[in-house]
Amino acid sequence: MRFPEIEGDTSTDVVGTRHGPTAVTIYRPPAAATERAGVYVNIHGGGFVAGRQEQDDPWCRYLAAHAGVVVVNTDYVLAPGHRFPTAAEQLLDVVRWAAAEERDWDGSRLCVGGQSAGGNLSAAISRMALEQGGPAIALQVLHYAVLDLVTPAAKKHSPLGRDAVLKPWMAEVFDTAYIPRREDRKHRLASPVWGSNADHLAGIAPAVVITTEFDLLRDEGVRYAAELDAAGSLVRHHDVLGVDHAYNVRSDNSDVTRRMYGLLAEHVRDATAPRA
Repeated sequence: MRFPEIEGDTSTDVVGTRHGPTAVTIYRPPAAATERAGVYVNIHGGGFVAGRQEQDDPWCRYLAAHAGVVVVNTDYVLAPGHRFPTAAEQLLDVVRWAAAEERDWDGSRLCVGGQSAGGNLSAAISRMALEQGGPAIALQVLHYAVLDLVTPAAKKHSPLGRDAVLKPWMAEVFDTAYIPRREDRKHRLASPVWGSNADHLAGIAPAVVITTEFDLLRDEGVRYAAELDAAGSLVRHHDVLGVDHAYNVRSDNSDVTRRMYGLLAEHVRDATAPRA
């Protein structure tokens, strides 16, 4: 879905991080507000090994236009050339840059989110922000995220079986490239819902969790939503029926995509609304 009706106002920048300069594309809302807009840092998917920020251009245009926020669509280093936790650390630095007072948006009203591997990295950033004293994150959006890299993909289930978009062999290739040693995948920043990793979520950023009915990753998303709910940090868990992983980029069902984008924009708009 390209949303050709949304022209968009974009610019580019480069953010200095501990892992090198990082390219970002900045999308601005169409109408000037009396107060500075909030900001949403978007992290693309691609199994930690592929993808680029441009693939989320339609979503970022939509979000800036409909949620009234500045969207910082960020690049990051990929595996196997750069393995865990390099990308997560790099992206935390981008989020800190976006939260800085000197930006021309309001970094105190900041969200972070991503799809698939981008959702995993968003969860990691939110956990690091919790443990390291900031920056404050108003909302984390975990969109069909991978949240358990320990459980072998062959033991994960999709009702579609071999017809599922994300196949076990694919997930195993991605996970191995990102974190070769299965023991290392137990880290809380890699697998936030595995074992006891979710036992200490109190105070983490409020979360919207999106799962899809046919996704190989659905069960871990459902479990993490329950853990966030127990910690008092779940805003909403949306389980999208009748679609699979990456439904918004691989499916012809534009009605579902528009509906979910509308719901997510509403959540972001609420999270970044100026506080009295």
